[in-house]
Amino acid sequence: MNFPFILLVLCAVTGVLWTVDHFWARKKRPQGAKEPVWVEWGASFFPVIFFVFALRSFIVEPFRIPSGSMIPTLQIGDFILVNKFTYGIRLPVINKKIIDINKPQRGDVFVFHYPPDPSVDYIKRIVGLPGDTVAYQNKRLTINGEEVPFKKIDDYLHPGQLYYSPRYAEKLGAVEHEALIETESPAYVAQSAQFPFRENCLYNNAGVICKVPEGHYFAMGDNRDNSADSRVWGFVPDENIVGKAYFVWMHAESLLPPRGFDFGRIGSFD
Repeated sequence: MNFPFILLVLCAVTGVLWTVDHFWARKKRPQGAKEPVWVEWGASFFPVIFFVFALRSFIVEPFRIPSGSMIPTLQIGDFILVNKFTYGIRLPVINKKIIDINKPQRGDVFVFHYPPDPSVDYIKRIVGLPGDTVAYQNKRLTINGEEVPFKKIDDYLHPGQLYYSPRYAEKLGAVEHEALIETESPAYVAQSAQFPFRENCLYNNAGVICKVPEGHYFAMGDNRDNSADSRVWGFVPDENIVGKAYFVWMHAESLLPPRGFDFGRIGSFD
């Protein structure tokens, strides 16, 4: 379902009804007369729909985390807010940038339209910028030949599960974040997927090495061994970017106990 398009249509239809009522029909009605149905159920909703449309299109948009690819930073069931103007102002629906503000940075958590199917939204962490050479070899990440600093910290216990995963503190640019890396398991990346600029990537037994093309980004999940990301389906074009994720405003993996609301998850993240 293309929700932005539906909002745009509703905004346009109710806007026309509101304009007709405000500048013409209202003056023709006898004083004290009851509003017709098309005003009560159409024009009267325009201010609310316009506010929601403008807020969602240009300022902030909510998303729900559906998978565990960003654990431990984000959990399944987190409801997050995405800043829509950090990277520039884009026209709604067509997502065309009209005002450039900031460039995406390494370490940013961002939402984007999934390149193989733009109707689906994904969330990952930016690892490689345009022009970077990103190598993920034997579970170690290097960018432009320099190894990304990381150190082992306490193991991560998966909520509601009975197993731990090795957890590391990793620093990408100015951002220090946590990542789960199964260092003892073999490196594996599916090589069957074809994607634009596939020739920029070299796959081997140790992992993958990619040269990020201009206007694109290399994205990875923090749950490194349980994330389908740029290693599998390729680069994220700039025009696919929705915004920068920055705040968990609710967590509800289920509406029923024992895994319902978790208010301790509310707050900002790196």
